[in-house]
Amino acid sequence: RGPQRAHSLQRVCQCLGKWLGHPDKFVGITYVLTIIWLLVFACSAVPVYIYFNTWTTCQSIANPSKTSASIGTLCADARMYGILPWNAFPGKVCGSNLLSICKTSEFQMTFHLFIAAFVGAAATLVSLLTFMIAATYNFAVLKLMGRGTKF
Repeated sequence: RGPQRAHSLQRVCQCLGKWLGHPDKFVGITYVLTIIWLLVFACSAVPVYIYFNTWTTCQSIANPSKTSASIGTLCADARMYGILPWNAFPGKVCGSNLLSICKTSEFQMTFHLFIAAFVGAAATLVSLLTFMIAATYNFAVLKLMGRGTKF
């Protein structure tokens, strides 16, 4: 019959096994990926925060009875968040101009995209943390039980 060909998934696993070598490397790589993804998660929270502040200002302009400030003094300043340099002109939008920006469909769609990115990053982070905990636990159990496996 001759030698049987290995499936592509089996070859990938063999290559990864040879490349990683020791299980400690795999847990270490997972740990590094989790830290990197934690930074991605934190960075995806910033646009949600900026949007929420702008949206709250727009709601105050749209409903002037809920605020004591005049509509002309309510502004959103992109320079404050580091989106624009401090010397950018005009860096802030106030009053009815801001309200007209908030009423565009692009502004509303941006919020949904930011939330989707934020939730996706959170779900990925939770799954990476779960995997890292499970992999560390399995490694510890195998090391303690010593089932003839040499690490």
